[in-house]
Amino acid sequence: MIIPTVTVNCIIFLLAVLLAWPLGRYMSNVYQEQRSLLDFFQPMEDWIYRACKVNAKAEMNWKQYLSAFFIINAVWLVWAILLLLFQGQLWLNPAHNPSMSWSLALNSAVSFLTSTNLQHYSGETGATYLTQLAVFTFLQFVSAASSLCAGLAVVRGLSRTPVSRFGLGNFYQDFVRSFTRILLPLCIIAGALFAFRGVPATLKGPYAIHSLQGDSLQVATGPAAVMLPIKELGSNGGGFFGANDAHPFENPDFFTFVLHCICVLLLPMAFVYFIGYYLKNRKFSRMMFAVMTAGLLIITIPIICQEIKGNPAITAMGINNSSGNMEGKEVRLGGINSAFYSGINSCIPAGTITGMHDSYMPLSGIFMLCGMQIDAFFGGLGTGWINFFICLIIALFIGSLMIGRTPELFGKKIEIKEMQWVVVISVCQMLLPLLFAAIAVYTYVHYPGSNASLGWLTNPGPHGFTTMLYEYVSSYAGNGSGFEGLGDNTVFWNTTTAIVMLAGRFLPIAGAVAIAGSLQKKKYAPPSSGSLKIEGFTFGSFLFVLIIIVNSLSLFIVYMFGPVTEHFLLSITNCT
Repeated sequence: MIIPTVTVNCIIFLLAVLLAWPLGRYMSNVYQEQRSLLDFFQPMEDWIYRACKVNAKAEMNWKQYLSAFFIINAVWLVWAILLLLFQGQLWLNPAHNPSMSWSLALNSAVSFLTSTNLQHYSGETGATYLTQLAVFTFLQFVSAASSLCAGLAVVRGLSRTPVSRFGLGNFYQDFVRSFTRILLPLCIIAGALFAFRGVPATLKGPYAIHSLQGDSLQVATGPAAVMLPIKELGSNGGGFFGANDAHPFENPDFFTFVLHCICVLLLPMAFVYFIGYYLKNRKFSRMMFAVMTAGLLIITIPIICQEIKGNPAITAMGINNSSGNMEGKEVRLGGINSAFYSGINSCIPAGTITGMHDSYMPLSGIFMLCGMQIDAFFGGLGTGWINFFICLIIALFIGSLMIGRTPELFGKKIEIKEMQWVVVISVCQMLLPLLFAAIAVYTYVHYPGSNASLGWLTNPGPHGFTTMLYEYVSSYAGNGSGFEGLGDNTVFWNTTTAIVMLAGRFLPIAGAVAIAGSLQKKKYAPPSSGSLKIEGFTFGSFLFVLIIIVNSLSLFIVYMFGPVTEHFLLSITNCT
């Protein structure tokens, strides 16, 4: 049973690769304003520019590009918070769900604005149809389009033939084209497939069900088929229902499971191909793809292996554990498929789940944390490339010092200003989740009554420590998944994770775009025979090892306190 299931997982991955290849080329045509399949959207795009009084042809330098990015995100944040605060009094609320508290509204708005989709509420009872559509689905679209714009701006900064001497393009044009020519068409296709397979697409209220035992149940439905495509394609991950992709209305059968997997992988993979076509350097994109694939495998395979072994505590009870660790898994899909889905959603921060991470084996948690911490093995739409770009500069800097050369990337010298940004981004990526986890642990230990008063953890000890750390690593990485053994709808968790999500979203984007703007201004110098070649197997291997070592060492001691300690405690308990 193991080999056929793993074979199916490999086929799913290959299908995503085959679909991403032509999509990457199409994206290159769209962003270079070459002839493409959906040029008939141009009149509608022009109307949008006129209605918004935007000059879509005006070139922007990196400061103007970032200013437009931040301003429009601030407007969306205010819009989202206001609707969530008053959703209980607004229309499209057939289930009569209440309005959110200020801290939950802030957290939810920031979460979807930053493409994290950390959910401290359950979709069935915490949101109305209006906010599901006008806040959460809307923010999933615009945050995905914004992510594409940020990644595109960095690619343009590396181009030998820039759009203009000091320009990175026009944010508004890039944003609208990302929406109309990439995200919206793909979501229409995927949404139709989900709806045809039984995913609800209705504005009717909950259904009253009477069971054979005489119990009365309220079964939530809603326009789920509208949200699911952008949830996966945009590396978002916010579920319409609380159980996310483990819910039968979000994932009715195995076909929809395959569709979920392909949608998660598709655009991050296509963006790698896009880089090769846009920069006219296919060798570089092949190196990137190889490194990212190797990273995805090194994260996903150990998770599958851990879950296949099963839980020794279950075996010690005399229960047949041959099917692996099935606690918290979606029985329809099985342990291997759930582990595979968790692996790809750790590397690609959609963060959707078909099983509760709280019930996975302790060592599986290490690889989930690593995948989120690195966030460069395909990673999020646009933002995965940004994190890879930062790692690429570090590798170039170290590698160039080893051969006695000045580091350069595509003929542009990397100097003090660029390295300062890289250091700030890299240190914050490691420091902020650990800092806030330390604050949470201190609060947990010193608060009067501790967990009895706080009600934070269902599983204290090493597992509880991992749960709190996971929440912040997931928040900074824009992943949004959780161990779900955490009572997180409190002022403390809502506000602290909101701060971490904002930092994890905007700091890397601001830094990477600033680096791209700096590089674009520099004079291009053709690579010489002594330049460090970045397209080959040697540099790719060096880059891969550097990514693993740097990120593993940053959390090594923390892993010992949490997942490793829990693993040994589980083994010792069952030995005795």
